[in-house]
Amino acid sequence: MADFASTHLNPDEHLLLDQPLLRLPLELNRKNLRTAQREIDSGQKKVPTLIKNAVNAALAENGQQDPSAKPQAELDATLTRLKNLKRKLTHLDASSSTRCEQLDARLQHLDQLHSMDSLADVKYEVWSRVRLDCLLIDYLLRAGYVESAKQLAIEKNVESLVDIEAFEAVGKIENALRRGSLSEALAWCEDNKSHLRKMGNSLEFELRLQQYIEAVRTGRKEKLIEATLHARKHLAPHHDTDFAIRAAGLLAFSPDTAAEPYATLYSPSRYPYLANLFLTTHHALFSLPTRPLLDIALTAGLSALKTPTCHSAFNTSSSGAAVGAATATVCPICSTELNELAKGVPYAHHSKSHVDSEPVVLPNGRIYGRERLENINEKLGTEPGHVRDPGEVGLKFREQDIKKVFIL
Repeated sequence: MADFASTHLNPDEHLLLDQPLLRLPLELNRKNLRTAQREIDSGQKKVPTLIKNAVNAALAENGQQDPSAKPQAELDATLTRLKNLKRKLTHLDASSSTRCEQLDARLQHLDQLHSMDSLADVKYEVWSRVRLDCLLIDYLLRAGYVESAKQLAIEKNVESLVDIEAFEAVGKIENALRRGSLSEALAWCEDNKSHLRKMGNSLEFELRLQQYIEAVRTGRKEKLIEATLHARKHLAPHHDTDFAIRAAGLLAFSPDTAAEPYATLYSPSRYPYLANLFLTTHHALFSLPTRPLLDIALTAGLSALKTPTCHSAFNTSSSGAAVGAATATVCPICSTELNELAKGVPYAHHSKSHVDSEPVVLPNGRIYGRERLENINEKLGTEPGHVRDPGEVGLKFREQDIKKVFIL
């Protein structure tokens, strides 16, 4: 039976992986709040002016002001602006309410961990399955399989625990960039301009540079003039002066040039680069990991279990060799499914060893507990005076060649 330390559940450690569950809805709510505040401030500045114009127009009808003023038109403009403001605020309020409901559902999901004391608890197994469903959906969303992610979320009833709408919007902008359309990404940059400026991010400059490149690519005189004016307005403010200088150099090179960096700037690979830059910027802005959470969880799990023995030349199970049921390994890393995948992750740091009692070493260097070794050989029907290696039953040694191991 496993000891308490190995089965004790620490909720704080689980929250390290589940932080994005709370971060994205919270950041989106903050964005909604800022947008609402901006709309209200704009209304406070413009609506009084419109009302004042309406009053002046009404006075004009009585011959006290400019007779060209039209009070009905001014009042209609005021009402239209107020209705637009109400519509925008209503939409933002509905969106914020949805985010708050998501946050509440996620907090309840994470709070369930505090009602469990052990990893062996049945409730933890149920909770872990829900978490695995969320990780799979997150992976599908990041890979672009939005419809599959939606169907899985509905089937598992975890819509409130995943951010389908947010990743769907991100995917549309990413796909647009890969197709060569910049307008969607520029609109997103406009919505998040203040935060991108605080981050010192260059996504908008890169998008403006691509607009400049496409104008220069045509080679037409009117487009070159337009590109020059565009560069003065959008590229010159870049903090790196070389950025604008490189852009200006494009005027002297044709799209088929082999000179760098202009060949790279003209290259069609710029659009995949911009799409990846947008994804990196979006995830950094909303405090999301750039890799799928499933990758992070799997890497951590593989590293926690990996030992040098898992990729040893003597490990026949990792090479896919067929062995009997009595010799089958219980190590996930040694399995044919995960062994190759685990080669790139670091070894686990074990500060405490768990070994069988009375360990012995075989002539080929493998170590087993004496009692377990004897039980397995009894099941294999090994003749007296000899011992077979459980990891490779074809190897047989004499009992006197087995040595006792002393652990320091």
